[in-house]
Amino acid sequence: MAGEAMRRRARGRNGSAENLVRLVAHTDPVALVGISLSVVLSVTLDLTNAATGVESLLAGLMGITISLVLDSLARAERRFHLRTLLDGPPWLVRVTPQVAGALREAAERHAGTRVAAEAQRRFEEFHRQAEQLAAGRIVRPGDDDEDLVGATRDCGREMFGLTNVMPRVSGELSWWRGDVGRRYWEANVAALARGVRITRVFVYATLGPELSELVEAQRRAGVRVGLLPIGAVSPHLHVNLAVWDGSSCWEGRMTAHGEISENEFSVHPGDVERLTRVFRSCADVATFAA
Repeated sequence: MAGEAMRRRARGRNGSAENLVRLVAHTDPVALVGISLSVVLSVTLDLTNAATGVESLLAGLMGITISLVLDSLARAERRFHLRTLLDGPPWLVRVTPQVAGALREAAERHAGTRVAAEAQRRFEEFHRQAEQLAAGRIVRPGDDDEDLVGATRDCGREMFGLTNVMPRVSGELSWWRGDVGRRYWEANVAALARGVRITRVFVYATLGPELSELVEAQRRAGVRVGLLPIGAVSPHLHVNLAVWDGSSCWEGRMTAHGEISENEFSVHPGDVERLTRVFRSCADVATFAA
């Protein structure tokens, strides 16, 4: 009986400590500072006899009341801001509380384990990707052609691209011969059939038979093709890119071996303007067939 009573008292003390920590954690810092200053002011007035005991108590209570009112206003502002953020598409309003609850449960129930660490890592990665989307950008792995092919299928008027054909481990034209390149070319052919104007510049190190054949095949299909030797432009213009209807763009990020490791699709006006400028700088000095 005595042991059980001690355990209950211990749990009570632990619970009180936890409740105090939780209260402090959820109280606005301004309120904590205000309450502390109010208590100090009340004690100081009483000890220095600058005011009677009742007046000191009233001064302290008034300060605490003002601090709590400010804390309540701050909480209401945060709740209003949160409601404003969730005042969006139905899928966002429906799923956000579930995601937040699942992450909180993972972090609290499995605190100190790899599960909690992974929950934090995934949330931070989600946050990074969400910021990219907010800026109008989608970043995918190098073998994911969803945006490159999809935007070509959606193109309505004009498309232009810049392709760097450089010596690489897997061969100069390995990208065009691969699955991604074939799907992309099929989308090009379909766009041409819809009346889309396509202009493409090939930047090359050596104009070999394979590249010449690819260029002629694209010209016969209706693409306006330009050729540009690698030394004719600055190295910072060696970019693989595509721009659709002047409103969206794609850039392939390259590895040291000349392979596309990352696809970045963007509708950000700054990105579209930058890649359009790069293309025009190359097209101005490229050679187009008459």
